[in-house]
Amino acid sequence: MIKSLDSFNFKNQKCLIRVDFNVPINESGEITDDNRIRQSMKTINKVISDGGIPILMSHLGRPKGEKNQKYSLKPVADYLSKTNSTIFLDDCIGEKIKLEISKAKPGDIVLLENLRFYNEEEANDPAFSKQLSELGDVYINDAFGTAHRAHSSTEGITKFMKNRFMGYLIEKELDFLGHSIANPVKPFTAIIGGAKISGKIDVIENLIGKCDYILVGGGMMFTFLYAQGYNIGNSIIEKDKIGLAKEILKKAEDSETKLVLPIDTKLADSFDNNANAIVTSVSDILGDYMGLDIGPKTINLFKNFIKHSKTVLWNGPMGVFEFSNFSDGTFELAKSLAEATKNGATTIVGGGDSAAAISTIGLDDEISHISTGGGASLEFLEGKTLPGISALEIYV
Repeated sequence: MIKSLDSFNFKNQKCLIRVDFNVPINESGEITDDNRIRQSMKTINKVISDGGIPILMSHLGRPKGEKNQKYSLKPVADYLSKTNSTIFLDDCIGEKIKLEISKAKPGDIVLLENLRFYNEEEANDPAFSKQLSELGDVYINDAFGTAHRAHSSTEGITKFMKNRFMGYLIEKELDFLGHSIANPVKPFTAIIGGAKISGKIDVIENLIGKCDYILVGGGMMFTFLYAQGYNIGNSIIEKDKIGLAKEILKKAEDSETKLVLPIDTKLADSFDNNANAIVTSVSDILGDYMGLDIGPKTINLFKNFIKHSKTVLWNGPMGVFEFSNFSDGTFELAKSLAEATKNGATTIVGGGDSAAAISTIGLDDEISHISTGGGASLEFLEGKTLPGISALEIYV
């Protein structure tokens, strides 16, 4: 059993909350995307409204065990202080930190300095985990983005804290990525993209038999097309995965899931936004060109599947959407997802580049759920157990 926040009153409790505040910060120290912070405020506010004190733990970037001010969480503290009384501490363990926490009052938010200033965090060091546990009375994990890692602040700490809970964000992620996909309203369509098939093999295999349709785009489509005997020109290919692509095609063919590949593609004569571009059928790809996006006929085909679906999962862009001339596939499907949401479908975007694309065109609030976890959402969709989630289990 994993306890939810609603099952407990946190009055007078010092609540250690693992959040994922690994947010982009520009050279001026300004946060350029505050989505992860906003997503965890419901959990933080629950503790405050109960009369408890939230003590926030997070990492930022990859400081590799060194106290590097480039990766300080101070900009996050400045952001929080605009709306809440915020105490920023310059370390995350030690007697001095305990003393500072003891001065905090109900209504305050305490933010610890970057956990990864210590190598012991990623090493899941028991002594470091114990030191973290001594800072609070109860533990809450609301950092879905790091739940696939067994680190001190996500897994090790739970061995020293009897009272442990999942935050609202993790609860929401498990509901959408778990329940909505395990028990989807049909028709259920998955859209899988990205550059390489190797990063999505387990996701695709796990979805075969659960989805009605799997639409494949992005660079990985060319490995599938090559496996079917098509010429793919200079398009990206993983030659060591051709056999696996054939196996997946056969597995889908033998199931009730229809795997749908693009019927046309937008080609370029070089990997450049301003390259010479043409649209051709996938059966007419030129030898010295590379595919950088799905074509207009495929866009319309995929949009039709989305339109007639009740549950849609999307993970991975349809092309090199960072190039404006090759972004149509990704952005048009994003708009189609927003339209499907308006019409009552449950739409789920699995973090990473797909989430970035949604954000780029301002559709964040028009999708049912956008996961805050890139690697975590992928591993969860693969059917793997996430150590940061399983560590919250309480056996009664």
